[in-house]
Amino acid sequence: MPESEPEAGASTLAAKLDRLFDVVRRPDREQYSHEEVARACREATGESFSATYVWQLRTGRRDNPTKRHLEALAQFFQVPPVYFFDDRQSARITEELALLGALRNAGVREVALRAVTLSPEGLGTISDMIEAIARREAGSR
Repeated sequence: MPESEPEAGASTLAAKLDRLFDVVRRPDREQYSHEEVARACREATGESFSATYVWQLRTGRRDNPTKRHLEALAQFFQVPPVYFFDDRQSARITEELALLGALRNAGVREVALRAVTLSPEGLGTISDMIEAIARREAGSR
């Protein structure tokens, strides 16, 4: 039976879970290990939940977890369970998580807090400067 193409913008469970690992970090900014996630999910559900299983879900080798497993993953990563089912909600939640992750960086937080008092024109100037610097740094890599 041929697999159907996902609709444009659709994201697999593996891709969504991988994004959570990329964006939601430990306090030391390191990624959570599969074992840390599995342990927390075991404790939350009381069911079998191994590091290998988390890895299989993350890499797409398994793609049909139980509702309780998805709820435990959502709880661990502090996202609503709808994150795994609705691509639009998933994209919105991912953007919010990325912003929160960026604000953990003291330098980013300081710039953001100082920018709050700027006029719209001042914000536009800062945005243009950041874009120019980002282009320059991307070109020097």
